Amino acid sequence: MCRTGGVPEPAGTGDGASADAAFTALLEDSAEDLYESAPCGYLSTLMDGTIAKINTTLLGWLGLDRDAVAGRKRFADLLTVGGKLYHETHFAPLLRMQGELRGIALEMRRQDGSRLPVLVSAVIKHGTEGEPLLIRITVFDASDRRAYEEELLHRRQEAERARAEADEARRQAEADRARLADALAVLQRSLVPDSLPAVPGLETAVHYHTAAPDQLGGDFYDLFPVTGDRWAFFLGDVCGKGPEAASLTSLTRYTLRAAAHHDPDPASALSTLNAVLHERYTGDGNPRYCTCIVGIIEPGAAQGRTVVRLASGGHPPALVLRSDGRAEFLPTPGGLLIGVVPGAPIGTAETVLAPGDTVVLYTDGLTEARIGPARDDLYGEDALHAFATDHAPAAPHEVITALTGLLESFGDGLDDDTALLALGVPAAPSRTGPATHHTS
Repeated sequence: MCRTGGVPEPAGTGDGASADAAFTALLEDSAEDLYESAPCGYLSTLMDGTIAKINTTLLGWLGLDRDAVAGRKRFADLLTVGGKLYHETHFAPLLRMQGELRGIALEMRRQDGSRLPVLVSAVIKHGTEGEPLLIRITVFDASDRRAYEEELLHRRQEAERARAEADEARRQAEADRARLADALAVLQRSLVPDSLPAVPGLETAVHYHTAAPDQLGGDFYDLFPVTGDRWAFFLGDVCGKGPEAASLTSLTRYTLRAAAHHDPDPASALSTLNAVLHERYTGDGNPRYCTCIVGIIEPGAAQGRTVVRLASGGHPPALVLRSDGRAEFLPTPGGLLIGVVPGAPIGTAETVLAPGDTVVLYTDGLTEARIGPARDDLYGEDALHAFATDHAPAAPHEVITALTGLLESFGDGLDDDTALLALGVPAAPSRTGPATHHTS
C-alpha cells in the first residue's frame, strides 16, 4: 500500500505518526543540503580545472574556506605534488578522451599540510550541441582503505621477510649439516683404516655402512702384521654413538693393536682391553663397554693350510664359507661384553681355512636389521646362515659385495652401523690378495 506521492508505506513500525514524521523530514530535505552535507566530496570545475563549486564536506576535510577556493583554485591545486603530476599526465588527458573516469586513487593536501588519500570519479558535462561545459567530480575519503591496504602490505612484507629468513635459516642449517657430515665422515674414517694392507697368501675385503651420516658410529675393525708371518685382525662395536663412542672406539683400537703386538694371543688381547675399559670407565659411574672379536691368522702355517684362532667378548660368531659349498658359524661361547666386569670370560675358537675358504666377521647391525611389512622382525643369524649357504663358495670380495647388496635391500630397516670384514685363502695360488678399500 502506498501513500500519496508514491512513497511506500513502512511496515511494522508500530507508530504511524513517527513514520509519517520521518518520511516528511526526508521529503523536505533540500537538494542543496544533500549536496553540501553529502558523505562524500563534490566539486564542479570549468574545463581548465578552475573550481566553480565545492561542497561543505570536502572543504571540511581539507580545512579550507569556500571563498579561498571557488573561482581562485584549480582542482589540481588541491592535490599533493605527486597527485598534481599524475593529474596532468594521466587523469586530465584520459578524462578529455573518455569523458569520464571512475575510482582513481589520488592524494589531496589539507590546509595543515597533511595528506588525504581519496578515490576520485569525474564526468564531463556537455551542452546541447555536445560541447564540453564543465567537469563534475566526486571525492571519497579513502583513509580507511589506505590504512587497510598499508596494513596488508605491511603484513605481506613481514610474511615475505619471515619466509626469506626461514629460507636463509634452512639454507644455513643445510650447510651446517653438510659441514657436520663432512667433519664426521673425516673423523669416522680416522677411526678405521682407509684400506686393508696386502697380506701374502690371503684375499681381504671390507665394508662399512653408516646408518646416520650426522652421527659418529661405534663399529670398528683393523688388520695388521704381528710377529713372524702372523697377522692380527679384529672387528667390534662399542656402546652408544657420538663423540663418546668415538673416544671409546679410538681407545679400543689402539689398545688392541698394542696388546696384540705385545702378546699375539687373541684371548690375551681381549683380556687386556677388558682391564683397560673397566678401569677407565667404571670408576666414574659411567661404564662403557663393547663387543669384539679378535683373531690371529697364519697363512700357510700348517702344511700349507691357513690357521685362524679367534677370541670373542660377547660378539656375534664368525661365519665361514667353505670351498665345498657349506657355510658354518664358529661359536665362541661364554664370552662376555668387554669392559663390564673385571676378568670377563673370553670365548675362543679355532679353524683352518683351505683354499677357497672365507671367514667373515660382522657387527650386529646386519643380524638386527628390521624386516617384514611392519619392520618388527629381525633378520637374525638363521637368515644370515641361509644367505651364506646360498653364496658359498665365494671369495672375500664376492661375499662383501653380496652382503652389501643385502644391507641395501633392508632400506629403512637398517638403522645401525654395520662393519663387514672378510679374509680368505685364494682358490688358486696367489702371493698377495687384493684388499678392498673402506667404503660407506
